[in-house]
Amino acid sequence: MYFPISGVHLDPIYLVLIGFIVGILGGFFGVGGSFLTAPALFAAGLPMNYVVGTDLAHIVGKSIVAARTHRVLGNIDLKLAAIMVIGTITGSEGGVQAIEFLKKGGHVEIVVGTVSIVVFTGIALFCAWESWMALGIDQRADPTRNRKQDVTAIDGLARALQRIKLPPRVSLPHSGIDSISFWAILFVSFIGGIFSGFLGGGAGYIRMPSMVYLLGIPTHIAVGTDLFEIIISASYGTIRHAMNGNVDIVIALVMQTGAALGARIGANMTQYFTGPRIRLAFAPLPLLGAIVIAQRLLASHQL
Repeated sequence: MYFPISGVHLDPIYLVLIGFIVGILGGFFGVGGSFLTAPALFAAGLPMNYVVGTDLAHIVGKSIVAARTHRVLGNIDLKLAAIMVIGTITGSEGGVQAIEFLKKGGHVEIVVGTVSIVVFTGIALFCAWESWMALGIDQRADPTRNRKQDVTAIDGLARALQRIKLPPRVSLPHSGIDSISFWAILFVSFIGGIFSGFLGGGAGYIRMPSMVYLLGIPTHIAVGTDLFEIIISASYGTIRHAMNGNVDIVIALVMQTGAALGARIGANMTQYFTGPRIRLAFAPLPLLGAIVIAQRLLASHQL
């Protein structure tokens, strides 16, 4: 099928399938899924600037479906999400501007691809190590406790950040945090926003682990809250990229037909897994994305 906006030929069944798979993973892990969607679209021949903008557009609808399910399950901290939106949108604008700068120099594919490989690989290795260690701790914990009572192997980072006295400080009772600096939350969301605008997607691959390891948010709540926040941040990123001609809305809508169903399935699955197991299952996915992008870059370079 020919898509005139981006000028490429893509199989619509392939797009629906990608949307469905990423929908399940996004609903389960609380991420936009760009670590898989972007490599899949890039490998199919979609130019990188369209990959970034189109991925954001398809993420909006999928996240609405998944966030609604997580809201019913009690996995969304609305107060935390409202604060994070501020930093995410600010950071996203910086990422969008970086893409436009690279487009002028003709280096967008090699730079964005290389950064993606480094970031995705680092996240995968760290999450695999930490979640494996946390599982050992989890097995020694009280087996009668609630699945949503989280365990991490490096909770010292979150405790140190929560002790920062920089005002204003806010309480997050839904997440079990008595007091934390407003600026700590803003910093984490700002970094996620930069990656959202620069690499595409909702940047949940950065923000979800950061919420757990740096802010001390329980994994289930980090998953649901990130999806809720992604609705707003991805919408903003989509509009900004559309203004710069980086969105193929037809491709996004085709992918959304599969993503909506997958997102509901993935969100409901989280209630059957503990936090460490969710993070361990998440670990290989960014690495898979890095491998696909690396193969595409190597093939382009050889041509």
